[in-house]
Amino acid sequence: MLSAEHEDFRDSVRRMAAERVAPIADELDRTDRFPEHLVEVFGDMGLLQLAVPEEYGGPGADLIATCIAREEVARAGSMALAQLAGQTGIVVQGLLDSAGEELKRQVLPELAEGRTLTCIALTESDVGSDPALLTTRAVRDGSDWVINGSKQFITWGRVARYALVFARTNDRPRAAGVTAFLADTDQPGWVVARENDKMGQRGVPNNEIFLDGLRVPDHMRVGDEGRGFSAALRGLHLNRPTVAALAVGGAQCALDYAVRYGAGRRTGGHLVTDYQGIQWMIARAATRIEAARSLVYRCALEHAGGADHRELTRLSSMAKLFATDVAQQVTYDALQMLGGHGYMRDHPVERYARDARILTIYEGTNEIQKNIIARHELRDFVKERPA
Repeated sequence: MLSAEHEDFRDSVRRMAAERVAPIADELDRTDRFPEHLVEVFGDMGLLQLAVPEEYGGPGADLIATCIAREEVARAGSMALAQLAGQTGIVVQGLLDSAGEELKRQVLPELAEGRTLTCIALTESDVGSDPALLTTRAVRDGSDWVINGSKQFITWGRVARYALVFARTNDRPRAAGVTAFLADTDQPGWVVARENDKMGQRGVPNNEIFLDGLRVPDHMRVGDEGRGFSAALRGLHLNRPTVAALAVGGAQCALDYAVRYGAGRRTGGHLVTDYQGIQWMIARAATRIEAARSLVYRCALEHAGGADHRELTRLSSMAKLFATDVAQQVTYDALQMLGGHGYMRDHPVERYARDARILTIYEGTNEIQKNIIARHELRDFVKERPA
């Protein structure tokens, strides 16, 4: 399915992840400490800034490369650090789709250097899965906007230099009142209020953020006023297959570990892998992983081939839904294959199971993905709805 260039890229990421990620994966889970030195490692390989176009000094990589990078880092043993590959992708896509050329020239060359992290400040505690209901407000003050509110579950919030912040700027209903801004988190008013203590994917910061009079110049507004979601939607849709790729890599890592364990451990006079029940679990897991991988790269290849937005939205939701469900199933099966040992922290499969759980929640819950897929399937058949 992939070109020789993509396969060479896969090999280089796999080697790096084996050398720099795998040895520290368990420590990150225990300490929940972000390994800041890996920013330079990933940046030097172009992994952090994959989506930045060449005209701004970046690698100009395609969606296929980002999926490969995330799959390989997760396969090395860290679903958490897999998020560092293509870390700036959503912000970069938002700028490319909606920002003026002045803002692009100001920010994208800096992101291209591979030393700057970004985050998306969208989620709020009382909003749930409908961000059109968000309550954070931005008020015009001369040539600036002043933003007040709070954001919850912001991955990278503590370490990001730039944040794509969504705030309500008028009283028009739902999404029509929301505007996007690129905020400099070094400015007063960006307050890291809490470090969330997560069940899994530890080692990557996740924060509650207070926006306390945060000033953002108008030229840092991303897109027209009241058109904030258009600055994020394409980036979110394109990030879903990369989350799915991460899930595939994590599931493969868990299965590989369980198979190695079972092939080297005897119980009742037989290798664990001699038992038919275990073989069936392995067969089912391997088949699900392969199906998920195919769907991920089908989506990425369609994007590279210029598929329309409607088809990409459908495929990205399918990939995210299926692959993350598979990651949950496979990591729990891997734990089961180890029996009681799988529940102990002596083996990493209990961490893989914890890390996989969040995949069905972030980047749009899997229930939301089902809604998106169903709407696409029904669109050509349901023409009118009853009053």
